[in-house]
Amino acid sequence: MFDISVFGRYTYLVTEIVWGAVAALLLRRANAVRKAAVTILALYPIAYVWDRYTLAVGVFDIKLRTGIDVAGIPLEEHLFMAVVPGLVIGMHETIFGDGADGVAVTDP
Repeated sequence: MFDISVFGRYTYLVTEIVWGAVAALLLRRANAVRKAAVTILALYPIAYVWDRYTLAVGVFDIKLRTGIDVAGIPLEEHLFMAVVPGLVIGMHETIFGDGADGVAVTDP
């Protein structure tokens, strides 16, 4: 098995970039970029507050990260909060979507 920790302090960032690229490709293929953007914007404030709290109380101790903090949490966590819903929506819309990207589809 491939040991991704070879990226050292950039490991978390690299994984977010790789999976973010997969999410972006799926969203583009499914024509669901707008749907994902709206969802991410709606979820982000809740995810940020929860992430900041869990990091503050020690639920997570992220060792393989850049050390860059933005607004009190690691840069990689901000990316994670966009990548995960983007990947979920990208997968869902690729499998079940109609390609309308939030546009109402009416039957003729």
